[in-house]
Amino acid sequence: MDKLVNALKISFASEFSFYLKAHNFHWNVEGIHFQELHALFETIYTEVLGSIDPFAENIRKLGAYTPASYGRFSMLSQINDESDWIPPEAMLAELLADSDKMVKILKMTFDMATAAGEDGLANFLAERMDAHRKHSWQLRSSLK
Repeated sequence: MDKLVNALKISFASEFSFYLKAHNFHWNVEGIHFQELHALFETIYTEVLGSIDPFAENIRKLGAYTPASYGRFSMLSQINDESDWIPPEAMLAELLADSDKMVKILKMTFDMATAAGEDGLANFLAERMDAHRKHSWQLRSSLK
């Protein structure tokens, strides 16, 4: 169970970092496609933000404490920060790569939850994978 809890904490910290990056891009996007990208990034970060509390609660249901500081998030997250301004197309490409990475991170945790018989957690993680696949589709389509 310790391995599952650790994987879940990594998934959670990565999801929170993904949320923060999408919000960063929403705030800082510029250019000819500002309005549509501003709205797209808002749609993505709003959806991801809605998963943060249920994610934390799933960690607590396993009897563990939820990481809740930027220091812990930076230690656990597999999503790298973007602290510089980058052009809109680079924002799309980076968020797409991160969304695809989130699917892989969540799949690893999903497989562990399934093996541990944690069906409710597995269902939650499956929904998160599906949400990120939708984000990836939207970002990929925006890059064409």
